[in-house]
Amino acid sequence: MTDLEIPADILAAIYAQARAEFPGECCGYLRGPGPERTLVRCTNYQDRLHALDPVANPRTSANGYNFGGRQQIDFANSFNGDDPATIIYHSHPRVGAYFSLEDEAAALSAGWMVDYLVVDVQEHEIREAVLFRRDPQAGPEGPAFVAVARFPGAAT
Repeated sequence: MTDLEIPADILAAIYAQARAEFPGECCGYLRGPGPERTLVRCTNYQDRLHALDPVANPRTSANGYNFGGRQQIDFANSFNGDDPATIIYHSHPRVGAYFSLEDEAAALSAGWMVDYLVVDVQEHEIREAVLFRRDPQAGPEGPAFVAVARFPGAAT
């Protein structure tokens, strides 16, 4: 198994989370390499942030995600251990598995050296998931992240 592969049981769990949290975005991350990957489901705090300050946080869970608090601390601390975070995942309800400008801006400002999995969740199916990686050759006018792997969806 390569670093571009995700075990089927973990992908199925991410898809189940995406369906359960639809029409909001789900989020979480994977720790460790290839077959040793483990799933860490996170709570999407975007609605709470929006309720606290809708001007500073105009997005809701329908089109944004944010995991914070203890989950953010555990994520950051993972880089000091033997099984660091390797992939952050989130779903895109109804709009497709693409790396949005908002996703790119957040990833660049955070600076984490991880890949990003985006899940296309629709009313009655997961169409696909796409893994994005930072492009070291990206110029100022091009995307900083490129698709490096695609995973088939699942009917629900």
